[in-house]
Amino acid sequence: MVTRDLIQTLRKSLKQFPAVVLLGPRQIGKSTLALQLAGQLAKKSIVLDLEKRSDRAKVDDPEAFFESHQDKLVIIDEAQTLPELFSSLRPAIDEHRKPGRFLLLGSASPQLVRHVSESLAGRVTYLELTSITLSEAGRSRHDLQTLWLRGGFPLALTARSDTNSLEWRQQLIRSFVERDLTLLFGVELSQVTIQNFWQMISHNQGGIWNAQTYANSLGVTGPTIKRYLQFMSGAFLVRLLEPWFVNTNKRLVKSPKVYVRDSGLLHAMLGLSTYTDLLGHPVAGGSWEGFVIEQITAVMPPSLRAFYYRTHHGAEADLVLVNGLKPVTAIEIKLNNAPVISKGFYQTLHDLGIRKGYVITPAADRYPVQNVEVMSLPVFIEHILPKL
Repeated sequence: MVTRDLIQTLRKSLKQFPAVVLLGPRQIGKSTLALQLAGQLAKKSIVLDLEKRSDRAKVDDPEAFFESHQDKLVIIDEAQTLPELFSSLRPAIDEHRKPGRFLLLGSASPQLVRHVSESLAGRVTYLELTSITLSEAGRSRHDLQTLWLRGGFPLALTARSDTNSLEWRQQLIRSFVERDLTLLFGVELSQVTIQNFWQMISHNQGGIWNAQTYANSLGVTGPTIKRYLQFMSGAFLVRLLEPWFVNTNKRLVKSPKVYVRDSGLLHAMLGLSTYTDLLGHPVAGGSWEGFVIEQITAVMPPSLRAFYYRTHHGAEADLVLVNGLKPVTAIEIKLNNAPVISKGFYQTLHDLGIRKGYVITPAADRYPVQNVEVMSLPVFIEHILPKL
């Protein structure tokens, strides 16, 4: 088992708020984390999985159910599948307003957050369980190469072999395509369109989003492909990295970049079973870029937000970390451990008024080049990111 760092934050949140919403993709370990925490708490807990008929029947009369278990931590798994339950949570919390009463687990952020925000405003906090991070993987004796190749789903990372891991990830993808996305969002989705759309995103990892290009390739309308992108993003399967364009008069690219969030799912979509296969594939650079972005955003301070920057004149940074309206640093992500720093990256630092930038590689020695430092991802996360 991989010990997740979020358990400490989750414990603190349950001591402060009546309800905590734990979000993340299916099979990322939300239920395991919730049960692990419940076993450590002094108070009793009860678990409902709303995909089970027997558990759904228990909340046919939610008011009575919550009243009878007001002294327990009520853990509700796949909470977004029963949205009408949220209207009953608010009076239950208000009648007995104590911290740590409800832990809601959800795999679809738009639905879950909408219903929670309507019913539980001021009574809830949100946490996201991301893919396994470098530090978490290291404690369970999995190195960076293995984490990058297999991705951060626990059962994929801890599989006996790369082959077993790939088979598990391919089965997870089939589940998403054939059942999960339709179930999560309550609408009938075309399996063929989802599969082909996911495949296109994978081959264009880190590409600039152009709805019409995707729509034309898939034979659907622009609004349809935007809706599918919303579903993929809402299920935590893809990341839309927005451009930074505040406080600059440059001609900028203003469409988001699109990434498959988990590198293991990306590699499974492309049939890459070994680290050698990965390094020899044209998507290797984009895969490393997406992996670095996910690792950084998973552990960066909550005051920071992530963007990218690109002008029509060649200035570019793969990642810009922003505090409020102030860019604090820019990052170029390179697969080569002896990278050449482009003029466009130096121009980005000048455009955004950033004193120091970073180039991140898998395993480069740490060294300065003018106002830029080159280093490995582990060094950046351990020594630089906490100070930003």
